[in-house]
Amino acid sequence: MNTTDFLRSPNTVLANAVDDALDVLRPRLLETGTERIEFTVGTQLNGRPHIGTHLVQSLSFLVAERARDEFGVETVVDFTALDNAPAETITRGGRKHQLTYHHQHGDNGIRAVVAEHYAPLLDAMARHTGIDYRVGTYSEQQAGPEFRAEFLRTLEFLDEIRFWLAPASGTAHIRLPCPVCGWAEKYADHTRLLELDGSGALFEARCHAHGWYEVDVTPLGGGYLDLSTLYRNVVKERSYLPGDSTLHIMVKGGDWAFGCQLVDGAHAAIGVPASPVPLRVFTPQILGSDGGKLSKSLLNASADAGEAVGGSTAEWLLNPAVWPGTQADYVDALAGVGELMLSNPRHFYRSYTTTALEALMTTRQPARNQSQAHGRPRNIQIYKQYFDLIADGSKTVEVRVAYDSMKRVKAGDLLNFTCRGEECLTRVKRIGRYRTFKEMFATEDVKAVNPNATEADQLRAIQAIFPPHKEALGVITFEIERVNVDG
Repeated sequence: MNTTDFLRSPNTVLANAVDDALDVLRPRLLETGTERIEFTVGTQLNGRPHIGTHLVQSLSFLVAERARDEFGVETVVDFTALDNAPAETITRGGRKHQLTYHHQHGDNGIRAVVAEHYAPLLDAMARHTGIDYRVGTYSEQQAGPEFRAEFLRTLEFLDEIRFWLAPASGTAHIRLPCPVCGWAEKYADHTRLLELDGSGALFEARCHAHGWYEVDVTPLGGGYLDLSTLYRNVVKERSYLPGDSTLHIMVKGGDWAFGCQLVDGAHAAIGVPASPVPLRVFTPQILGSDGGKLSKSLLNASADAGEAVGGSTAEWLLNPAVWPGTQADYVDALAGVGELMLSNPRHFYRSYTTTALEALMTTRQPARNQSQAHGRPRNIQIYKQYFDLIADGSKTVEVRVAYDSMKRVKAGDLLNFTCRGEECLTRVKRIGRYRTFKEMFATEDVKAVNPNATEADQLRAIQAIFPPHKEALGVITFEIERVNVDG
């Protein structure tokens, strides 16, 4: 079965407003002159990853790859292991208490969990896309001076934001684990802010085993800040330093679209941050047969009760380690589905049931059938007017700024030009390298770059897309020829 015949996606408000899923990034890119994009994806360490977790992670790399090729900027994926997820919970005196994975396993144990359950996919997607990544933990993040200083600033507005962060109770979940045993009240019922001044904040809290204790939080240390999910995101999004030429983008599962209205409410109550808060990209949500999100916490609870969940007999959807094939096959199928989702905004801005995802993963051909003979193509987004010229064979030279990602292209490589769901596969015959666009036009055939424009018009158009500071990186050209996909 051809996947494009199988998949039918409805229109949505956002899909109707864009030609490409990444068009949502364009306004910020145009206003900031960004030279680098950092895509941050966080995953709670609360059980083995299932297909929904893997999809968000793989899409982070595919989105970064697409943005690199579309906008001509360097991109990187920042994977954050949220090791403050509860590893154990107990009830004492009618109140819930929790112990985080960090406090249960320690730094070395957390690194081992990441290496076993997450690094294999991250490594495979890095090879698949050519996008670098780095791994960090929430524990490292909360210990950083930028994060802690921003947390202290939010305390000045605690009355204004507390119902945004905890709409039901108005008690912000500021968990400060016991310095003796590491346990903390889950809902911070007994946590109190005693003092707040320019040097830091003094809290008191109560441990179910060791009684009352105080924690003095400063920008440079003083206790472990285990913030609730909403509070953590408010502080994280406000903690990026101003003047950074990096555009920060948070990649989140589709269920986060509901929660972000509360995060944005807290931002508005606090006021304009030092630098713009990151953009957000919401990936498709994976649903069980009952329409609910495929949830690790529900999977764990169901497993404990001996129940099935997910609405599918394919065990690999819940535990990808038992995929009936090789790791390479799994990554190729996962990347192929991700690329399909990104091929049209209607496919990206929607949800998928486990049944639909199983069909897509098992019926879709590998991401690129030409890969065995020609090497994996690099997708390059291009404006419609230039795509049509490449497609009809009249444009045979493509011009780019010599970013590192472009300099890695070699003669013989495949470039797959895409626009609004259309694709045109080409092969690089020759590569040219120049200091400036003027020098390039002195050598390259002007008509091969654009048969419908003069050299002067082309120079103005190219310099409008690539300003002087980008041109200073150098100019690279690819002489290309069409590739017959069926051959």
